[in-house]
Parts: sequence; structure tokens; C-alpha cells
Amino acid sequence: MIFRTTVAFTTILILARIIGKKQLSQFTFFHYVTGITFGSIAAEISSKADGVFIDGLIGLIWWTVLTLLVSFITLHSTKARVLIDDKPMILVKNGVIMNQALKKARLHTDELTMLLREQGIFSVDEVHYALFETNGELSVIKKPAHSPATKPDVKADITIPPFVPTEVIANGKIHSKNLLELDLTEEWLRNKLRKKKIQNIEDVYYAQVLENGSLYVSLKNSNGNSSS
Repeated sequence: MIFRTTVAFTTILILARIIGKKQLSQFTFFHYVTGITFGSIAAEISSKADGVFIDGLIGLIWWTVLTLLVSFITLHSTKARVLIDDKPMILVKNGVIMNQALKKARLHTDELTMLLREQGIFSVDEVHYALFETNGELSVIKKPAHSPATKPDVKADITIPPFVPTEVIANGKIHSKNLLELDLTEEWLRNKLRKKKIQNIEDVYYAQVLENGSLYVSLKNSNGNSSS
């Protein structure tokens, strides 16, 4: 049983890596069903000693092949993509609920209003467009009168920040690769730390380069925890 479980565990990790991140995020109903089936087959392989081991592995691998085949087809064919994954449906247009679309999506108004409330919208009249996505989530565009003000609206600074917040030190070790991607050097990092009166990298539990180029630092405490 330990052998069967180990092989099933290793196989599903490899196959999940082959299928890719799209499967893990469960974009559509197809990906959702595929994920459940993978888990069911792997559980069957590892939990039933009386089953034929190789048959379970073949089923798992063949399911992966079929999943990749369907992904390839949907990638190159719009019609196939709509047939397998469906397409987004407009449920609300300019504050008006589209009755036929709601029926086609097999939703009732209580479910629609619940999906809106999850996005902090309590009145359908605030909605310009509401699209029911293929993964079962609702995307909403509010009417201009109910949309939050943007930086251009209030004439705030809209300069694009020079950096993406990135981890550069973790548990006293420098992430040189991350520094390289930011086009920064270890000397730059050490200078930033010295300005904060930190001499030893080993004293840093976590450090992150922020959007504006400043450095967030969390130090190790004597008990092993961190403090900022």
C-alpha cells in the first residue's frame, strides 16, 4: 500500500505539472471535473489493494492525454472552445436583468443578487454590465455614477512605479536571482540595510523591495520570530 500510494502521489504530481497551471486554477467546469477525476483515480489506486495497479496508472495517464488533447483543440478552435467551455453570458445590461440569459445560466434572481453582494453591490441599478463567466463567477462593470474615483479623476500622481514588490531576503539569505531581475545589486541592498543600521544579513528575517524602491525589513527576534 505504501508503494502504491507513493507511485500514485508521484505520478499525479508529474501529470499535474504537465497539464499546467490552467488546470490548477480550474478556469471552467471542464477543468473542475478533470481535477476531481484525477483525485478520484489517484485515491482508487492508492487505497484499494485488490485493484489492478497498472490499470489505475494507465487510466490516470490516459485521462491526462485526453485533457491535453481537449486543451489543444480548444486552443485552436473557437467553436470547440464554446462547445466545451461555454462562453460568458450577459446577465445584467444597463441595470436591467436579462431574463432569458438568467434562465439559460440556470440562475434565479436570489443567486444573482448574492453574486452581486459578494462584490459589494446591493442594488442591481448600480450595474452597467454583469457577465456570468465560464468558471461560475460574476464580472461586473458599474455605472459611472457608482464607480470608485480613479487617480486621474482626482488628479493624483499616476507615475508608473519603477519596481514590483519583490522578496530579496528570506530567513537571513539573499535572493540574488530576484535582485538581478530588478536590476539591483547586493551592494545596493547592503547599503539600504546599513541606512537602517542593520549590519548583518543573518539578522534579517524578511526583506522586500517596494514599488517606490524603498526597502521593507523584518528582523529576527531573539526567540526566532520576526519584527519590523
